[in-house]
Amino acid sequence: MSTSAIDRGKANVERKVRVVSSLRESSILVALVLLVAVVTAIQPRFLSFENITQILLSVSIAVILVSAQTLVIITGNIDLSVGSIVGVSALVAADLLAHGVTIPIAIILAILCGAVGGALNGLLVSYLRVPSIVATLGTLAIFRGVAFLIAQGRQLSASDVPTTYLQLTAGSVFGVPYLLIYAAVVAAVLSIVLRTTLTGRRVYAIGSRPATADEVGIPRKRILFWVYVIAGLLAGIGGVLWGSRFATVDANAASGIELGIVAAAVVGGVNIFGGSGTILGAALGALLLGTINNALAVLNLDQNWLQAIQGFVILVAVIADARIKASLARILNTSGR
Repeated sequence: MSTSAIDRGKANVERKVRVVSSLRESSILVALVLLVAVVTAIQPRFLSFENITQILLSVSIAVILVSAQTLVIITGNIDLSVGSIVGVSALVAADLLAHGVTIPIAIILAILCGAVGGALNGLLVSYLRVPSIVATLGTLAIFRGVAFLIAQGRQLSASDVPTTYLQLTAGSVFGVPYLLIYAAVVAAVLSIVLRTTLTGRRVYAIGSRPATADEVGIPRKRILFWVYVIAGLLAGIGGVLWGSRFATVDANAASGIELGIVAAAVVGGVNIFGGSGTILGAALGALLLGTINNALAVLNLDQNWLQAIQGFVILVAVIADARIKASLARILNTSGR
């Protein structure tokens, strides 16, 4: 088996991965268009400017969080603690502001709180080799417990924080809401890093061929650690924006959003087994699920259906990813003979 044959096989697999990712993204757009068309035919106000704006605002924070989750999943891991980190960060920001701390300091400390949570996840997964699903399930409970300790049964509301803090997510630039701008900037920066930098290529390599990554000298543990730190930092940013947008924050803030974030990533074409996926696809996945949620409300249907839909799309995506991975592995094996 020659080196050139192996290289051709790998190139063939990578081309097919890109094609599959493009098809997944295109299928999401088609599904989104069909969903909008069907719901609008039943309820015309669904396509109103006000409702479209509401949908975009509702998914903005989710886009930031799913972008962070995408980084983690591409490495072949997962972060189930994202909701708890968001909740703790939101509480830290609101509590500090309620005690008279200036807005910039409160925001920085809240974001750093998220980064520390991400560092703990990274330490457990990369250096202590705890399976990511176990490690982040444990930290999910730890961070939520910290949130309850901070809250002490209190509920911090708009009257407890400065108006300027609430305006972080209430304003707009030329009619474009701040929240949309924040989400677009985060998604664009991460997408550029993944697509154009050596670090981005290494992140993909860690998820697709971990053994090969070790052989060629990629510092897998260090990169994985920093991926979790960045994911935690972005969750901290999400917590700050969560507190600003919803104004009322308690120990249960952002509880249970993990399922939706993972669902958005996998339905957006991020392979749950690692190695492939894009920020754009994940963002489209968040938009699709957010549109479904809004459609349920507009059509006066039970919102609990959303959780069932999220669970269903995760199962479908995992089955599809498993079949795709097996097919690509067969292609690689055939090329290397």
